Amino acid sequence: MSRDASANSVSPKEQLSAAVPARVKDTAKQWNTRSLGLRLGADAASAAVAGALICPLITIIDRAIMEKASKGISIQHTLTSGLKSIVMRPAGFFFSAPFLLIYTLYSGTYLTANTIDTVTSTLRNQPFSTVTPGTAKFLTTTTVNMSICVYKDARFAKLFGPSSSQCHPTGSSSAAAATVTKAPQIPKMSYSLFCLRDSITIFASFNVPALIAPQIPDFVASTPNMKAAIAQFSCPALMQFVSTPMHLLGLDLYNRQPPGGLSWRDRLSRIRRDYIVSSFARMGKIVPAYGVGGVVNVRLRAALMEKLQLQDDQKRQLSTV
Repeated sequence: MSRDASANSVSPKEQLSAAVPARVKDTAKQWNTRSLGLRLGADAASAAVAGALICPLITIIDRAIMEKASKGISIQHTLTSGLKSIVMRPAGFFFSAPFLLIYTLYSGTYLTANTIDTVTSTLRNQPFSTVTPGTAKFLTTTTVNMSICVYKDARFAKLFGPSSSQCHPTGSSSAAAATVTKAPQIPKMSYSLFCLRDSITIFASFNVPALIAPQIPDFVASTPNMKAAIAQFSCPALMQFVSTPMHLLGLDLYNRQPPGGLSWRDRLSRIRRDYIVSSFARMGKIVPAYGVGGVVNVRLRAALMEKLQLQDDQKRQLSTV
């Protein structure tokens, strides 16, 4: 049998089995797994630093909004007392449940966004510092943010909301008196409103700025970085005029639960009363969270990733010598 004949005698199955390892090897080469552990560490460090920077103020503002809606306490009073507690009792503040809830929320959101960028750059064989906007990032970040935020809001409503007697006013009957002793439950409608509020905020923070930034006139901002910064700060802030009524209605459904219920006219009047001050208070929370915190997280991650990229390139050059 000739050499050509023996070569042609190889079965298609054998040819396929010989080709599969080559394809797997080629695919593996396309993954950028270099320094992956250090890159994930940089993601976590960036999120942790950004969260620690902005969460003290956000904790105080969030509490102020809750107490304004539930008890009528002025936002200025809560802000002042909160700042005093940071100075006078720092350990009690930073190890309290409200701060830990807020810190988990925002550092977890930043970490999720960072991790999605690292996973994407790994799978697509891109540089370490690559940032990838897209549907997967939006959905994942929104899911994590909403899950933690709804739980946080439920805890805040119970921590800083009205007492059981205020949620369920006492009546002459024993049934009404028995109701007073029960802790009020968070209505399902409140959970739905909180989820809708958070999805709008996340969309305005992670997706809208990239669409708005190129449309900003040059006389407002002359460079792409300035346009991106303006969009990153303004979009989440302005969206609070849309999301604040959802937030206030969700809180009011929990704060006021009389046995006979309340009319929508009564609830809308409460929303109108608190709308302006709460909108600006939420802006004061969102701008640090997704403006300042977002910029710190992105830039710190970029700096760490560029340093890791440089170190990796140097190692590869030395290995080829």
